[in-house]
This record gives sequence, C-alpha cells and structure tokens, in this order.
Amino acid sequence: MSQTPPSLDEKSSEIDFKEDPLTFTGKPLATDSVESVRLSRFPWRNKKINVDLDAIATQPSVFDDPEQAKFYEPRPDYENIHRFDPSARWTWREEKAVVRKIDWKIMTWVAFMFFSLNIDRGNLSQANTDNFLGDLGLSTNDFNLGNTVFLVSFLCAEVPSQLVSKKLGPDRWIPSQMVLWSIVAGAQFFLTGKKSFLVTRALLGILQGGFIPDNVLYLSYFYNKAELPMRLAIFWVSDSVSGIVASFLAFGILHLRGVDGKEGWRWLFLIEGLLTFTIGLASFFMMPPSPTQTKAWFRPKGYFTEREEVIMVNRILRDDPSKGDMHNRQALTPKMLLRSLMDFDLWPIYAIGLTFQVPTEPPAVYFTLSLKHLGFNTFNINLLTIPVTVLGIFTLIFVSWTSEIFDERAIHGLLGQAWALPFLIIEFLRAGTLSPWSQYAVIGLMLAQPYTHAIQVAWCSRLSNSVRTRTVSAATYNMFVQISNIIASNFYQYRADDAPLYRRGNAVLIGFTIMNCCIFAFSKVYYIMRNRWKARIWDAMTKEEQEHYLATTTDEGNKKLNFRFEH
Repeated sequence: MSQTPPSLDEKSSEIDFKEDPLTFTGKPLATDSVESVRLSRFPWRNKKINVDLDAIATQPSVFDDPEQAKFYEPRPDYENIHRFDPSARWTWREEKAVVRKIDWKIMTWVAFMFFSLNIDRGNLSQANTDNFLGDLGLSTNDFNLGNTVFLVSFLCAEVPSQLVSKKLGPDRWIPSQMVLWSIVAGAQFFLTGKKSFLVTRALLGILQGGFIPDNVLYLSYFYNKAELPMRLAIFWVSDSVSGIVASFLAFGILHLRGVDGKEGWRWLFLIEGLLTFTIGLASFFMMPPSPTQTKAWFRPKGYFTEREEVIMVNRILRDDPSKGDMHNRQALTPKMLLRSLMDFDLWPIYAIGLTFQVPTEPPAVYFTLSLKHLGFNTFNINLLTIPVTVLGIFTLIFVSWTSEIFDERAIHGLLGQAWALPFLIIEFLRAGTLSPWSQYAVIGLMLAQPYTHAIQVAWCSRLSNSVRTRTVSAATYNMFVQISNIIASNFYQYRADDAPLYRRGNAVLIGFTIMNCCIFAFSKVYYIMRNRWKARIWDAMTKEEQEHYLATTTDEGNKKLNFRFEH
C-alpha cells in the first residue's frame, strides 16, 4: 500500500500529516532531482519518481504531534538525550552521508570482529583435514561430543552474556570476550587428548556465547529498522568471507606440519588465536558506546560532528521511539528478564530459530569429512570449500535485499527451505551412486542455500519494540538457534550403521525441511491475525480514546494496541 507523502515547509517545524501519526508507516519523498526510488515496497505497483537530495528527509513520527509526543519522549538519562530535538530537520543528502559514515566507522569494524569470531570458531574444520583426530587419538564420537559441549556452553552463555553487555555496555564487553576467547583458542596448540579437547571446547563456547546478539544490540543503536537487515547480511557475509580466508590460511599454515616437530593444526590454532587477540585489543579503541559518545583521549574529535549526531539520534528515535526507553549501560532486573522471556508474541520467531538450520547443518558440519571420504586430499578440500562459500554470499545478500524490497520475511524463510529440499532428496535417493564431483556439486549447492538468519534476527528486533525485550529476545532467539545445532548433530552423530551415506539421517532432514515450511507459513498467518485483532480494537476508538489509552495503559512494547507486527 503506497502512502501519500506529507508536505513539509523547510522553514517550519510542522509536518502536515496525511496519515494518523500514531500508525504512519509511509516514507515522504520529495520530487524533481537526480536519484530514483519507489513509493511502494512492492516495485511493480509504482513507477519510479525522482528524489531531490537537497529536500527534507525527516520522517513523520509521533514526535510531530505535541499531544502524542509526551508518551514517547526518551527517558531523562538516555545517553543521547542532549541531541534529541523533535524539530530537527535534515536533507536526504545529509542522511545518505551520515549512513555511509556509520557504515565505514561502525559497521566495517563490527563485521571485522565477526570475521575473527568465525576464524576461531571454524578452524576445527580445517584442523580435521590435517589428521587432527588421529594425532590426538580421538574418535569421530569424541569429535561429535566436543561439538555438542561447545554448543551447549555457547547457548548457556547467550542470555548471561547479553545481561553483562547491557550492564557494562557492548563497547566494553565485546572486546573483553574476544581477548579472553582468543587466549583459549591459541592455547589449543597444547592439546594433549580428549580431556583437554573438551575443556577448550567448553571454554570457547562460554566466552563466545552472546557475541552475536551483543553485536546486534550494538548495531541497533546506529541503524533504523529498514537498514538493519542488510547490515546484518553484511555481518554474516563476513562469516562467509572468514571461511574463504580461513581456507587460504589453512592451506598455508598446515604446510608448517613438522616445524619444531609440531603438527600443522597446532600452528593453525596458535596463529589464528594471535590474530583474534590483536583484533580484540584493537576493538577496545574502535567501538564507541553510542552515536554521541565517540570522543575519547585517543580520538579527540570523535567520529561524528554535532550536526551528524543530531541527525543520527533523531532519525533513529523517529523510526523507533522505544530505543529511548533505556540507558545503554542500564542493567535488566529479574522481573524485566522474565517479562521478556514470557512474551508469547515472540514465540513463533523462536520456533523458527529452533528448526530452520536443522536440514543443512549436518551436511555442513561433515562437509570436509565427506570430501575426504570422496577421495579429495587435504589441500584440495580447503580450496573446494571456497566456491560454495562465494555462492552462499551472493544468495545471502540477494535474499536480504529482496526481503526489504518486498517488506516480507516469512515467505523468504520458506523459500530458503524450499532451496535445500531437492538437494536433500537427491542425497537420499542417489548418494553412493554419484561421482565424487557430482556429489560435491549436490552438497555444495545445498549448503549455498539462501541464509535467512540475518532477516530473522532483524525480524526478532522489530517484533520486540522495546530495548528491554530486544536485549533478551536477540539472545533467546540465538539460544534456540544453538539448540537447533545440537538437534541437527544427532542425525549424523553416533550413527555408525548409517555412515557414510546417512540415508536415514537425510530422510529425517527432508521431514524437517517440510515442517519448517509449515512453521514459516504459520508465523505469517499468526502475525497477520494479531495485527487484525489489534487494528479492530484500535480503529474502533475515537481520537480522544486513543490518547487516553496511551496515557493510562500498562501495555508495553509490542503489546500496545497501536503497534503492528511485521511479517
């Protein structure tokens, strides 16, 4: 549905609303200039119109209605309160420049940190190609147990890590996590057997757990709802890039086997641990606490000018006023935590997190081992993972981009499951009869499935509609994702009689894929029905009744009648 752009006098602070400011979702677009956009998020419904980059870009919001603004103003101790100004106006040119600057100053480093996480989190796969298990006298079952210990530790640390981050600030906690886990990662150089292997797996899980939702919360301080999904896509692209870089690093480092009488995988753990340690130390200096707290003794001018800070703060609060309801170093109370966990409107997205990765996770974990079974050597295996990773980058970016273009999430998730289904069926029916290269192509195309995790993390943030809930929901969602990895591991693990073709395991994965399509469809229907229920009550109220409701209601966040769930 396209919206009528509101008119705006550049010399006035008043917006002439064509829509109710309490529920307005349109985007005002000035005309007559050099860049083209579409009025509707459904591209075929509108012709392109021109946008004047020097026209006012300030978006309509509840802050433009004096009677409503008082219900949404940031709390007095909000860290950016000194830049909050409902009368602030800025141009499209200024906004585009500010977003580019945020991308360069904030997003680039966050992606670099995520890159380092996956260097340490994924190097066990490369170590496996260098006789890691044989050198330590470990069985495949020991390896599987180590993965399970890591995942359990990882998910148990999710919410506690998020609570620590909310108290200390992600700018302090995230670099601390990185330094600590890099020490453990490098210490794997000294592994002696099963016991030390399991201990390091547990420590890595505890220290790395929470890193992802901590960063999602941090990014939400700088980006609006429409911008966050593509930035999270970049976030996970860095995961894929780290896989490519790790493959090249492993190709070179594993050749050190025999140096000082040590195996190549030991040098791999040590060198990559030192790399992450360096990035972790640098992160203490690279992460500002908020858009208006970028100045420090080592950065006296800060990242942004006063004008840019005004634009950043007000564009974020106009997009989502709930971001001003907590200080960025304010801890959650047990009551706030419990209320967030019991928010039933987030349960559909948690259900998605619990199962959406199950169909492709076992083939992904066993990918390098499968290639080794097919007869490829250690160094070729590390190189063969690269084309799969590159294709996955393209599908990830494309699906994240189209999700925002069409303003749609659930159907994109369903299509991602539909991608994997035919390849799983081929694996079930033809595994063992295909040539090594054909088998590689089938598994590789399956693993290049459009990764909808970035869409779903941003979706979870949008569904929360409060900093309190968003803080917990991102960690809770990620916990369910980690549980899904544990569930998935059971379809290949401890199944010696099903190895190496795993026909029974693949049959179950096919069933999960079909079930996931149903979960995505159910989630869409659920949020549509919830929105209709809210709209029926809200629209039946008079303007005075709506104002009275906002002034007296105990409903918070997504429970408010004027909030609409995205799907």
